[in-house]
Amino acid sequence: MTTDNLKYRNNMVQTQQYIADHKDRFLSELIELLRIPSISADSRHKEDMVRTAEHIMADMLKIGLDHVTKFETAGHPIVFAEKIIDKNKPTILVYGHYDVQPPDPLDLWESPPFEPVIKETKIHPKGAIFARGACDDKGQLFMHLKAVEAMLANHELPCNVKFLLEGEEEVGSDNLGDFCNAHKERLQCDVVLVSDTSILANDVPSVTVGLRGLSYVEVEVTGANKDLHSGVYGGAVANPINVLCTLISEMKDDQGRITIPGFYDDVEVLDQDVRDEMNKAPFSLNEYKSALDIDDVMGEEGYTTLERTSIRPTLDVNGIWGGYIGEGAKTVLPSKAFAKISMRLVPHQNSDTITALFKQYFEEKAPESVRVKVTPHHGGAPAVTPTDTPEYKAAYLAMKETFDKDPIPVRSGGSIPIVALFEEVLGVKTVLMGFGLDSDDIHSPNEHFGLFNFFKGIETIPYYYQNYTELKVSGENGH
Repeated sequence: MTTDNLKYRNNMVQTQQYIADHKDRFLSELIELLRIPSISADSRHKEDMVRTAEHIMADMLKIGLDHVTKFETAGHPIVFAEKIIDKNKPTILVYGHYDVQPPDPLDLWESPPFEPVIKETKIHPKGAIFARGACDDKGQLFMHLKAVEAMLANHELPCNVKFLLEGEEEVGSDNLGDFCNAHKERLQCDVVLVSDTSILANDVPSVTVGLRGLSYVEVEVTGANKDLHSGVYGGAVANPINVLCTLISEMKDDQGRITIPGFYDDVEVLDQDVRDEMNKAPFSLNEYKSALDIDDVMGEEGYTTLERTSIRPTLDVNGIWGGYIGEGAKTVLPSKAFAKISMRLVPHQNSDTITALFKQYFEEKAPESVRVKVTPHHGGAPAVTPTDTPEYKAAYLAMKETFDKDPIPVRSGGSIPIVALFEEVLGVKTVLMGFGLDSDDIHSPNEHFGLFNFFKGIETIPYYYQNYTELKVSGENGH
C-alpha cells in the first residue's frame, strides 16, 4: 500500500483550517493549564492536582466529549471522557498525564516554573513556552484535546475516541493498574495513542518504537545512633556518606559496566546490522557535547552514544544527601546517608528481578560497621512496538503528511511503564507519537515546548485518526 491509497489527502481540510484559525486561543488555554502547579510528588499540592483534573474536565465538556468523569483513587484523580460516533468503527484511547515533576532547583529557572513565558531560542526560532509541564506532559496532552476539538467542530472525527488522563505518572502510576483492571470494559479500544516522547529534530520526524524499563530504589546507610564530632570519632567510626559513596562507585567497573551479579543475564543483544541501522539516525556528537557544555561523553565501552541511551541498561544516582549542607562549616560525622538510584532496563529484563538483585548486592557489599536499607519505589517493563502494524503505519503516514518527510523509527532511553500495562490488561498495542525534543529540558529547570512542535502535533493527530480508521477498515497492513 502507498500513501496514495489513503483518502485522507482529500479530507480534514476544515479541521486543518479550524486549527489555523484558533492557534492563539489554543496557546492561551495551554498557558492557563500550565499555571496550575500539579506536582504529584508533593502532598502540599494535593488540591492543585484536583484543580488541574477539573480544569481539564471543563475543557473536555466544552469541546463536546461525553461521559466526562473524575475517578477518585488512593492517590490523585483519574479523568475519563469519550466520544463514540459508531460502535462498529475503531476506537482510539488517548493516554496522558497531567501531573508534573517538582521544579527544583528553583534558583536555576530563568523564569518562574508556573508562570509560563514564550521566548525564542536557537532551536526554537519561532518561540517556545517555558514552564514546568510544558512538554511533559501537559503540552502534549493538550495537543490531543485540541485536535479532537477541531475534528468534532467540523464533523470530521472518523472513529471513536476515549481519553484516560492520570495524575501519578511522575510517581510511578501506582493506582493506574487497579483502575484499568476495574474498568476494562470502559477502556476497551483498538489502540492506545500516547504523546509523551520526542522527535529527533524539527526537520527530522520520528516515531518511538522502543522504551526502556525502570527500577527505582532509595537506599539508606546508618552508622552511629547519632551525629558525632568528626574530630573525636573520625577515623574510628564509619562515616555513612563515605560508605555510601564507596558502595555506589563500586557498582560500575572501569569499562562502564554495572557490577551487580546477574544484572546482564536477560539483556537483549541486538545483531550488528540492527545496531548499524540505528546509528544511521541523524546525530552529531560534537553538537551533542556542545549543547550540554561538556568536553566528552562517557558510558559503557563498545557502544555509541545513541546505543547507550536506548538499547543498553544503566544505573544512575538521581539524588544523594546526608550530613551538614548549610552555610559555613560544621565538623559532623553524620548518622545517616541516603541516595535515590534508578536503573533503566532493556527488553527481557524484569524490574522486580533487577530490584531484588540490587538489594541483595547492596546489602552483601555493605561493611558490618553500618546498617543498610533498600526501599523499592516503582518500576516498569521495557517495551518494543512492531513497525509492520496498522497502529504504527498510521503514525508513520500522519507524520509524513505534515512534515513532508519519512519519519524514522527510534528507540527511546526513557521509560513509560503504562505501555506494558495496557498490553497486559487491555490486550492492545501503544503508539508513541510524541512531538517534543530531547533538548526541551523535561525534568530539568527551564523546561520548554516549541510552539512549532505544539501546533505540529495538533495538525498531525487528526491524520492519525483518519489513517488508522482506513487501515483498520480496509484490513491493509503493508506499505
